[in-house]
Amino acid sequence: QVQLVESGGGLVQAGGSMRLSCAASGRTLNAMGWFRQAPGEEREFVAAIAWSGGSTDYADSVKGRFTISRDIAKNTMYLQMNSLKAEDTAVYYCAARAAYAVTDRAPGVYKYWGQGTQVAVSS
Repeated sequence: QVQLVESGGGLVQAGGSMRLSCAASGRTLNAMGWFRQAPGEEREFVAAIAWSGGSTDYADSVKGRFTISRDIAKNTMYLQMNSLKAEDTAVYYCAARAAYAVTDRAPGVYKYWGQGTQVAVSS
């Protein structure tokens, strides 16, 4: 059984920064990602990282502002968010897959999900 535990959400002013963490336990994972969901909206892809090779993928809306990374020794993934905007406000979820070591933007391919952490950006 895989457990994903997010931390680091909260309230920040527009233009500020925040770092989210996702600690994984239970089994070896091949790829992880961050998704977000605003009220009344569908869950959308933010960023993903292949666990062993470290290749990354970003949604256009966050490219150049957000950075995804992982610490293999700690089995933890991070999302550094800079230049935050009001439209970044959402519940952020971390997700993981064990089957393939490639990133993917479709939430359906990720088998494991965290409980979500709220990020609120005030304008």
